[in-house]
Amino acid sequence: METTELCFTPATELARAIRAKTLSPVEIVEAVLARIEALNPRLNAFLAVHADGARQAAQQAEAAVMRGEALGLLHGLPVSIKDLEPSAGLRCTCGSKFFEHNIADVDGMVTQRVKAAGGIVLGKTNTSHYGHKDMCDNLIGPPCRNPWKLERTSGASSGGAGAAVAAGLGPLAHGSDGAGSIRIPAALCGVFGLKPSFGRVPNWPNVDIWAARSHNGPMTRTVADAALLLRVMAGPDPRDPTSIDHPPEDYLAAVAWPFPALKGLRIAWSADFGYAPVDPEVRRLTAAAAERFSEFGCHVEAVQPGWEDPRQPAATMWYVSYAARLGERYDERPDWFEPSLVEMIEAGRQVSGIEHGRAALARTAFYEQMRCLFEHYDLLLTPQMPLGAWSVDQGPHDIGGEPTPSMFDRLNFTFPFNLTGQPAASVPCGFTGEGLPVALQIVGRWHADTLVLQAAAALEQAAPWAQQRPALA
Repeated sequence: METTELCFTPATELARAIRAKTLSPVEIVEAVLARIEALNPRLNAFLAVHADGARQAAQQAEAAVMRGEALGLLHGLPVSIKDLEPSAGLRCTCGSKFFEHNIADVDGMVTQRVKAAGGIVLGKTNTSHYGHKDMCDNLIGPPCRNPWKLERTSGASSGGAGAAVAAGLGPLAHGSDGAGSIRIPAALCGVFGLKPSFGRVPNWPNVDIWAARSHNGPMTRTVADAALLLRVMAGPDPRDPTSIDHPPEDYLAAVAWPFPALKGLRIAWSADFGYAPVDPEVRRLTAAAAERFSEFGCHVEAVQPGWEDPRQPAATMWYVSYAARLGERYDERPDWFEPSLVEMIEAGRQVSGIEHGRAALARTAFYEQMRCLFEHYDLLLTPQMPLGAWSVDQGPHDIGGEPTPSMFDRLNFTFPFNLTGQPAASVPCGFTGEGLPVALQIVGRWHADTLVLQAAAALEQAAPWAQQRPALA
């Protein structure tokens, strides 16, 4: 197979070829590493590349195949890990100057499970400073750029993962999502991203477990590849007391065609929740994607959910979290903090305990409003990001003509489902006139990860996207 085509071949197909002994893990890893070497200097998708270790692991994987050993689900497949999770022996910066030269001495939960399933860790993907924002830049190096237009942002905080998958720098990527950090770059880079149900994938190590906000999940070019990686990542672990105490389903089998029909599902479509600014072109493309579900036999209804805008309590808890976790480091070296993070820390320091408690109460009330909505609907569809990728240097000043001074003005469709913990997927659904990807969001009710994946797979079959490649590719 030609090298470029190999780099864009789905992981599920690579896995079958490895098992059939028609393709070697060594060939796959060498092709991907060569592509990283060629493109990463322009993209900055990877902060660290584990080239020697990946080659050694690929050779070992090939030998195991030839010996006829039992193979794990990811045997011989290259996987990238976001640089908020430690992987032993690799650089782990969290996008922070404080850890610019840090080498991890333990594997995080996702890395452990990837390795146990035979996956080969390629390296660590770029992220914003402690994942605090939706643009993938930090003070330790150049920003991550969007493969579709290099002068645009990849999104964040899993921006390196999104850019890497879009550009063919590995088929499987780990991301994490505390306010949209899987879905933002997935949407802006034109790949598939799933924020699973909260607790579906354990989060360890984690200094703020009880915030109950951050989700680990897969970023891939196809839904089946995400299902494969989720099957490996998911499942309980006592190191994360919030993890779902139930074994994962066979997500890959669930999205294998033909999967159970979606006919009769009740689907809500909301273009703006009644308050969110959305670019007209994005609104048109996502509305057309939502309407496709009528063709699948679903009952699609346009709704305005009527809940109160949860932005203020979400922002309050977000800012307090960063002030609590990073405030002492900020006092020590303020020059190692970007203005955006400084603003969050300073805002968090102004919040009283009572105000923070009220924000938590508002989160509870919002969950109840969402639960009531899903008494009437199986899925909720929305735009994912309200605009295409903006400048790599600064955030947009407006969306559809409406001023957007805050990052949270861009995230009206992402952070609500971190507050509620529901599964949510970013599904490519077209391109703007500038050639920038647009995505539809599919949100499921409590723990309905499989249904979200199946709905995404149906849209993928009706309007495939994986064959679309950025000009950089």
